[in-house]
Amino acid sequence: MGSTLRRMRITFPSGTAAEVARPRPIGGGPPHDVDRGLVLIPDIGGLRPLFDEQCQWLANESGSTVVAFEIWPDHPGTSLEWRLGNVREIDHERLIADVQSAADATDAATVGVLGFCMGGMFTFQAAGTGRFHRAVPFYGMIRIPDAWSHPALVEPLKAVRAPGACPVLTVVGTADPYTPPADVADAEAAGVTVVSYEGADHGFVHDPTRPSHRADDAADAWRRAIAFLAE
Repeated sequence: MGSTLRRMRITFPSGTAAEVARPRPIGGGPPHDVDRGLVLIPDIGGLRPLFDEQCQWLANESGSTVVAFEIWPDHPGTSLEWRLGNVREIDHERLIADVQSAADATDAATVGVLGFCMGGMFTFQAAGTGRFHRAVPFYGMIRIPDAWSHPALVEPLKAVRAPGACPVLTVVGTADPYTPPADVADAEAAGVTVVSYEGADHGFVHDPTRPSHRADDAADAWRRAIAFLAE
């Protein structure tokens, strides 16, 4: 997913690690000024090489400075099984602050946000903060699972209706158990633009190594998301 141009690691005031990627220079010339930013919230697996590469690819494709951060800074190296059972162990207040720090780290006047799976659920929450221009949750949970509930988490449907909430486009698959049809219908009723892919399961866009990946649908979803963020 692209080159390693203009990437670097930074650390937020909270101590959380983040990846920053800036667009490649146009025509091989000097770096151009970028006045658009994009915060990328990883899936439950956290910041890893997949998202390092994705940051640079998105920067090049969107012309934005992209910042992704680690959502598990207090629990490095834990298994996926542990994480699925311990979402409440995330320091949610810190995560919310890190979303803001990521937006600030873009140094851009206009900042969008996107995220995947659990990061998509956090993207819904970010949409209601008033900080972002547009938001794109990819198959983010539209209702917080009971096992993941936490006082610092705002229900996605409440977030998208909050004063100052930004426009939201969500990408879902019809075979995804994490985004059941009733929840998708409620999101649409709340003003969310829904792009739905028939027969697609959870995680079909962002990770080509997943069995659920669908290359053609992923390419279409990326095109739609980038165009939406550019509006």
